[in-house]
Amino acid sequence: MKIIKNSLIALLLLLLIAALLMRLFAPAAIERELNKVSPHEPWPISAKAKSLHQDILIGDWHSDSTLWARDLNQWADRGHMDVPRLQAGNVAMQMFTSVTKSPSGQNYDRNETEAGDTITLLAIIQGWPIRTWNSLAERALYQAERLQAVVDDNPEAIRLVRSQEDLQEVLQQRAKGQQQVAALLGTEGSHALDGKIENVERLYNAGFRMMGLHHFFDNKLGGSLHGTSAAGLSEFGREAVQEMERLGIIVDLAHSSEAVVRDVLALVTRPVVVSHTGLHGHCPGPRNISDELMQEIAQQGGLIAIGYWDGAVCEITPSNIVKAMRYGIELLGVEHIALGSDYDGSTEVQFDTSELAVLTEEMLKAGFSEGEIRAVMGENMKRFLLANLPAQD
Repeated sequence: MKIIKNSLIALLLLLLIAALLMRLFAPAAIERELNKVSPHEPWPISAKAKSLHQDILIGDWHSDSTLWARDLNQWADRGHMDVPRLQAGNVAMQMFTSVTKSPSGQNYDRNETEAGDTITLLAIIQGWPIRTWNSLAERALYQAERLQAVVDDNPEAIRLVRSQEDLQEVLQQRAKGQQQVAALLGTEGSHALDGKIENVERLYNAGFRMMGLHHFFDNKLGGSLHGTSAAGLSEFGREAVQEMERLGIIVDLAHSSEAVVRDVLALVTRPVVVSHTGLHGHCPGPRNISDELMQEIAQQGGLIAIGYWDGAVCEITPSNIVKAMRYGIELLGVEHIALGSDYDGSTEVQFDTSELAVLTEEMLKAGFSEGEIRAVMGENMKRFLLANLPAQD
């Protein structure tokens, strides 16, 4: 009996050690596999591009960095973005988008709503609170808490922006030479509502100012671009969008089905964004909705934010990303194009956020005017936020 008892104790100790080792090493290994920067020599940046890049305002509509188990106040040896790298890249505005569910076998063509969820396992491995294990709303709220902790630990470098007033104060600090980053919160899909309309206001109160409607699967709001139904907005989806409008939350149509996009455009009174995407005429494929729908979004004052990964732009070289931007300018007008990296979104890119000057370099090489560069890199985002965020918190 004593031998059995000792064996059980030894087994429990081994399991505990294994769990601790997984907690210590698995998150970094997983992220290194999913959030890659392709090996490359340092990008050559001309003196003209360096000077211009340091003088322009830069903003990015989409990064999933709060999903991962690392300190965003430290320059990490993995992933694409953190506060020091934002400062090195001269980024003034960064939207942090909370991922709450991703289907196993995720792809751009067809994903079942009931497919296994990979974020549940990731949350457990990374030691997230138990309340997040079976609630998507709690996962979004926890990521908001993580971002607030980053801000609390480093307030001179990063500030959570909830209103036009907050953003103006960050811009004033930057005008004085301080490299403070305006951090904003968004959701990667409104399955984060857990099917409850009251969670729209709950997430708003936690600081969320942009809400994507979909990710890779159909949800209670309607069809995903990568789901099974191709459906439009459901009645709950209509109610949720109207509640977002009432509160002043920006609606993000990335990953939504074309039917949902049409239904939203017919419903809303405020402009929308597509926070991370490509343009179908430049990169045909299942990730990008039709150019005609993009034109409708732009005609209603919306912004189209160009991503840096293959699904969005086909070829991930900086020069090709700039070609996608030029295509967008010619299709929609320069005032409708912005940056939407999808950094730390299980993507492979050729430059992280500290290396953003390579885009300025390539835009100059491609003959972009200084006005076009300033608009696309951040002035369009600033203008949109100052027009569509709540005036005050």
